Amino acid sequence: MMSENRVTTQKQPPAVAAQRTLLIVDDDEPFRSRLAQAMRTRGYKVDTAAGVAEALTKVKASAPEFAVVDLRLIDGYGLDVVPRLREVRPDMRIVILTGYGNIASTVAAVKAGAVDYLPKPADADEVEAALLAGEDGKAPPPDRPMSADRVRWEHINRVYELCDRNVSETARRLNMHRRTLQRILAKHSPKE
Repeated sequence: MMSENRVTTQKQPPAVAAQRTLLIVDDDEPFRSRLAQAMRTRGYKVDTAAGVAEALTKVKASAPEFAVVDLRLIDGYGLDVVPRLREVRPDMRIVILTGYGNIASTVAAVKAGAVDYLPKPADADEVEAALLAGEDGKAPPPDRPMSADRVRWEHINRVYELCDRNVSETARRLNMHRRTLQRILAKHSPKE
């Protein structure tokens, strides 16, 4: 009799209803694809959108349980999307991602209804921890956070890419000497 229960239990398919739904809204296609794949391997049913209009269309068709929204999108601002997502599904847990973190944006994200605000590059573990954080709204700190050198390097390279790889323009925007910037860009990324 015991062996019958084991056989029956093993043949049952996993419950589809238990699968969590997630919408990732980010105009950076490689990042969006990598994060979507990583979240799928964690058991999420993932849908993606590149901008505000596409995200709102997808949410109206099927409102997900979770959303990850980039702050700056090709056709708008991520903080404008958050209240509209909340209208469709008030209990949706939303995390804002950005390469342009500052205190004002963090406060605005929380006021708009986001549960957390993560700087890019955020990995899937950090995103999932933020999405699943308790009602206190705080995810546990990462086990291995990026070093200050790595955060600085990531920021400089992000600005460099946004300036279409123009060293002079990047140096001007970062208030840095051009040669100093060239030396930084010539080095490999710092470990961790």
